[in-house]
Amino acid sequence: MANDIAGMIQADLASLTNAASDLAQHAAQIAPAAQFADPSFAGGSTGSFAQAMQNAVSGVNAAEQAASAKMADVDAGRSDDLVGAMMASQEASLSFSMLMQVRNKVMGAVDELIKLPL
Repeated sequence: MANDIAGMIQADLASLTNAASDLAQHAAQIAPAAQFADPSFAGGSTGSFAQAMQNAVSGVNAAEQAASAKMADVDAGRSDDLVGAMMASQEASLSFSMLMQVRNKVMGAVDELIKLPL
């Protein structure tokens, strides 16, 4: 039984060694993930975290302004799209809540970093 287990371990080791050598041969063909980054993404592949947060705040602000404009149009009677205005308002509210959750997580991480001993 011990010989069977040792044989299985050797077979697994040989399989892993072959897979590693195959990967090493094809490593030059593997492109870095950064070249596939979507430039329209909030941070982009070369953007900073501060820029990503500024873009997120701007997006939430734009959503809030659009929702306010739709609600004002409904209130003034220029539009009958009450459902669309309510949906835009809820979307803006959820976007703001999500942004606040990200802010809270970042602030918690900063607090943890501050507490680290030097």
